[in-house]
Formats: sequence, C-alpha cells, structure tokens
Amino acid sequence: MKTADPELMRAINRFHVLDTIRRHGAIARVEIGERTELSATTVSAITASLLDDRLITVRHEGDIRSRALRGRPRVMLALNPEAAWVVGAKLAADRAVFVATNFQGDVLADLTVPGRIDRISTTAIAALVDEGVRRCVRDAGLALDQIKTVALSLPGTIEHGTGKVLASSVLGDTDTSLRQAIAARLELDTIIESDANAITMAQHWFGQARDHDDFVLVAIEEALGLGVLHGGQLFRGAHGLSLTLGDMIMGAGGGNAVRLADLAGEGAILASLAPGQDMAQARSRLDAGDAGLQEAAARAGAALGIAIVNLVILFAPPRVILTGSALALGEHLLTPLRQAFVSAIPAPLGALAEIVIDDAGDQMWARGAAAVALGELYGSPWGTTGPARHGLQ
Repeated sequence: MKTADPELMRAINRFHVLDTIRRHGAIARVEIGERTELSATTVSAITASLLDDRLITVRHEGDIRSRALRGRPRVMLALNPEAAWVVGAKLAADRAVFVATNFQGDVLADLTVPGRIDRISTTAIAALVDEGVRRCVRDAGLALDQIKTVALSLPGTIEHGTGKVLASSVLGDTDTSLRQAIAARLELDTIIESDANAITMAQHWFGQARDHDDFVLVAIEEALGLGVLHGGQLFRGAHGLSLTLGDMIMGAGGGNAVRLADLAGEGAILASLAPGQDMAQARSRLDAGDAGLQEAAARAGAALGIAIVNLVILFAPPRVILTGSALALGEHLLTPLRQAFVSAIPAPLGALAEIVIDDAGDQMWARGAAAVALGELYGSPWGTTGPARHGLQ
C-alpha cells in the first residue's frame, strides 16, 4: 500500500482549515477541529502557519459564559481579506464579465465589456481580457502587481491543469493557448476553467449550495454544462477535464446518436426564430402562443428532465441546481422538465434530490471563477512573499 504524500496531505488539511474559517466566519480552533475532524495538534500547527503568513487574523471575544463573570476572552480566527486579491472572468459569446475580489471572495469591482467574443481570434480575446482585467483592477483601487491570480471561465471542454481548451463555442482557434496568451500579457498566474465549474463553485461559496458539499449543477445555456461537487471539491475527469452535458446521448435516430444539445441546447430552442434573437424574445413569442416554439421548449424541457434523472441515478446528489440563460423561458421549459423527471425517476430515488432553480447573473459566474482561483490559493504552499507560483505553461 502506498503511503500518502505528506506535502499533499498538508495542503489538503490547510485548504480545509482555511475553507472552514471562510464558511463559518470568526471561529475558535476547537470548532475548526470539530468541523474538519483534524486533531487539536494539527489544527494548532496549521493555524499558527496561517497566522505567520497573515492569511488569517485573531479576534478576541469577551467571556461567553456571562457578562457578570470575568473570564479570558475567547480567541477566534477569521480570514484576512487583504491577504490576496484575484480577478475572475466569464467569457460568453457576446460579452466578457470581470470581477475583482479579496481573499474571502467579496466583490470589490465588476465590469462588463460587450463584444462578439465568438468571432475574434485568440490573440484578440487575450487583448480584450488584458484590458478588462486592468480596468477592473483599477476600479477596485488596486495595482496589477497586487493580483495573485486571474481565472477565466468559458463554455467548453477544458483541461484544468494545463488550461488547454479542447472545444468551446466561443473560441474558434483552440490550437493557440489562451492561457499562455493572457498570462504573457498580464505576467500573472492564469487559470482557464469551464464556466459550468465556475458557477458550481459560485453556488457552493455564495449561492444555493453554501451548506452542501455534494450537489450537481446543470448550466442551460448555448452549451449545456455540468458541474459536480463531491466532498466540497469539484469532480474532474481524466487529465482534469471539465464535464459536459450537451454530449450526453439521449437515443438513436436514423442510425445517428441523438445528443442532449440537439434537443435542449439554446440552438435547438431558437432555431425557429430570426437570426440574432435571444431568450427574452423567445419568451415573448412563447407567451404570445407561438405553437412551434412552445413545442421546441417542451421538447427541450422533457429532454433535460430525463438527463437530470440520469444524473441523479449516477451521483445521488441531495440537490440539483439549474441555472443559465435558458431559464428565461420560465414554465414553458420547467413544467415539462419537472413532469419528465417525475415520470422517469426510479421510486427509491424520487425524494432524494431537491431541484433548485437559480437564475444567477453574470457577476455570479465571474465570481465563481474568482472562487476557483481562491480555492487553489487556499491549498497552495505559502511563504511570507505569497503562494508558490505554478509558472507559465
């Protein structure tokens, strides 16, 4: 049997201690031990190191037994919000959204830059991101050299470790490394992440899954994304690949496999609209009684309901979060989704997973990218000059 890598175990334990402090605010060491199931000795050693690195601070609370009794103040630990700053960004087909956050994920500034991202080269995208990051950092009252990491999220299949984009609806030139292009311009550590993983982290840190370490998220946009959180960590495939839902096979037709995206992606829903029309315009047509569009929305909802059943069967999550621009269709999409789910879910699993609808705005997606960057900093080896840098790849 192989023994665990001591450095890896220290990084994991360090992450859990920092994440516990983030999630619960000012907290005593004994409570950290109870929540992480780490020994008092381990918690003391980790928190002492975190204090030395100025990642956490000490707060003293008065005697918790009685105001009439004198007692030693209780020592509480909290994150130092100024320990580090990061920038998170979301790339969509027609806009880029940026947020600058502190070490605990508070948004200090946000910025939206319109533009047809899906029609420009990787070099041009890197230039746009470069300018957006610099403007957002200035708006936050920071200098660029204070930023530890830039995390960029976009739809598609992405290798987390290398930042390689294997496929994306907004990046036509996948042969050129977007990570290298951005990192070279900004001279900052750069992470490329799938937008589904980013919004999954946002829901876990700030949204509908703050109290859940296990859940599944379905992002219903132009690309159908999937995020899976297990034990408080993103589940990734081989080589750190992000997960995709649009390629799930729903059946065979005419000798060809039928993908979920063919039935339920935005393209399938908007196919009967004029070019350039969006989900808001689709909703207006649906409410006005457009029979063809109502049929497309119902078909998409039913397909998504079956796909979610498959996810529940595979992962048995206590919560499934649905988010994305297609939620603008409202009950035209959601009613057939729920009906298909109820009709197909096996009886033993019928009451297992709660389906939550959350129409998260662009800032939440970008903030999720920032959370990805912060999560890596929480587990990184630190010294008095900051986290160990990964270097450009």
